[in-house]
Amino acid sequence: MANPTKIVFLGATSMSFGLNMLRDIFSSDELRGCTLTLVGRNPTTVNKVAELAKLLNNKSGAGLIIEHTTDRRAAFDGAAFVVNATAIDRNRLWKIDFDVPRKYGIRHTLGENGGPGGLMFTLRTLPLVFDFVREMQELCPKALFLNFSNPENRIILALGKYSPIRALGLCHGIYMGQSDVARIMGLPYEQVEVWGAGLNHAQCLVQIRHRTTGEDLYPLLRAKEKDFDSSFAPLTRRLFRAFGYWMTCSDDHLGEYLAYGWEGGEHGYDFVADERGRAEFSNTLDRVLAGAALPPDWLTPSGERGAAAIGGILHNRKRVLESGIVPNRGAIPNLPADAAVEVPVMVDAAGLHPISLGPLPDPIAKLLHTQVSVQQLAVEAAMHASKEVALQALLIDPVVNSASAAVKLLDELWEVNRPYIRRCI
Repeated sequence: MANPTKIVFLGATSMSFGLNMLRDIFSSDELRGCTLTLVGRNPTTVNKVAELAKLLNNKSGAGLIIEHTTDRRAAFDGAAFVVNATAIDRNRLWKIDFDVPRKYGIRHTLGENGGPGGLMFTLRTLPLVFDFVREMQELCPKALFLNFSNPENRIILALGKYSPIRALGLCHGIYMGQSDVARIMGLPYEQVEVWGAGLNHAQCLVQIRHRTTGEDLYPLLRAKEKDFDSSFAPLTRRLFRAFGYWMTCSDDHLGEYLAYGWEGGEHGYDFVADERGRAEFSNTLDRVLAGAALPPDWLTPSGERGAAAIGGILHNRKRVLESGIVPNRGAIPNLPADAAVEVPVMVDAAGLHPISLGPLPDPIAKLLHTQVSVQQLAVEAAMHASKEVALQALLIDPVVNSASAAVKLLDELWEVNRPYIRRCI
């Protein structure tokens, strides 16, 4: 019997998540018979990715039906899942987001999820996301929106407040934290189990245990961390020593939310390496489509959890995802109910069920509460296309150290992003 389930993939040509999502879909035995509809604005590029998807489908024997289109509305019609990995002129605008604040004396780490750059990402990304979900309300109102695009926390916060569409944000930050603590303790990654709760890119690992024995590994981590290579994750380790808990997921991501985040490094994103990676992927794709052998890892799971979430819902698996970004609504009792938080999530045929790990340690909750307020104002600025509220979001952001700089950088970045900023409601 045919499986009528349609999975729509927006941004299937994304170098960051496109190939990974395809790897996971075609490594799964749970999606057989589903229709995978790849959507892209560039016909040539989406055609290439569709060719790759068909090749992976055949090689893996996954048994999906592959479609591709540049017509988003046609793709949405009857969809059960919509995966989003889109970005607007990602590297060019992101580099401007990073460079302009530095010109005015703002010291920051990445310029993507926090600080002035995080604000600009929010202002230009939410109008596009709300174009998606308005069309989903019309054409597939029961579909689940699976988001991989940044700024994750702000996208899910906005959807939780302003859209009836169900949404789940997915990020691999929890696994980065797991890898870091395993490395410090000298244990195999697979033997370390972590439970985290907090914000995207700022989860507190409330428990770290040995996967086989259940032993609490925090005492071992505290002992080993004292003498570990001092150049590794200095910002995260400073917080660890001050607050007693390990925070995900890296100095540059976590540092986006902190006034002193620059102490973990101010180098920003490696745009040169990113562009080199894109070119290498494009060349490899062309060779594969011309008949060259597939790279071995293209037929193995990536470790992302999008396909696992879809399979768990389709087959009522009651599957626990280690981490997902969802509206709070009590999952973390000592953060605002309308915040977006990252916690473990169980998925089944009834939908999404956030798993509460209880209140965060009080000092950690207070640390994160400041960033929740910044995110709330940034979302309001984007939803209403309000430069006035955008300035307020900057003036409460710990990364911004000068009111006059905030005004100047906002004036400059607002003009750059004006083509993308518009009311969402």
